[in-house]
Parts: sequence; C-alpha cells; structure tokens
Amino acid sequence: MKRTALVAALLLALAACGQKSSLEPAAGEALPPPPYGATSTPDADDLLALDPQAAPERSVELRRESEEREDDPFDLPPED
Repeated sequence: MKRTALVAALLLALAACGQKSSLEPAAGEALPPPPYGATSTPDADDLLALDPQAAPERSVELRRESEEREDDPFDLPPED
C-alpha cells in the first residue's frame, strides 16, 4: 500500500514538471481572428499580456509610520 502511494506521488510529481517554451497554436490550429478594427493578428505573447485595467499598478504609497486611527462610528463592541 505504501509503495503504491509512493509510486503515485512520484508519478504525480513527474507529471507536474512541464516544459517551459514559447506558446504556439496546436498543430493544424490557428490563433483567433484579429479583433474588430485591428490592423494585424496578435501573437500568443500579445494575447497573454494583461492590460492596465486587469493588473493596475499601485498608485498609493504604503504607510511607513504608525498613525492614529480616526474615530469609526461602526466600531461597536459585540452584543451580549
């Protein structure tokens, strides 16, 4: 039983190892058609790039010093 579990874990770990290479469409397949109004078909890297709205950059600086908290009217003690 332990040997079977060990072999299964080894096979699972081996299956998790993937080849890292550039993405290409499967054989006989093509990339999706270009978006409406686009002048060229985007390649795989362009399709995987996130637009700024999907991954916005941090626009506020983190607090570096402790500050007094403002009074919170909703910070009530628990009910008995």
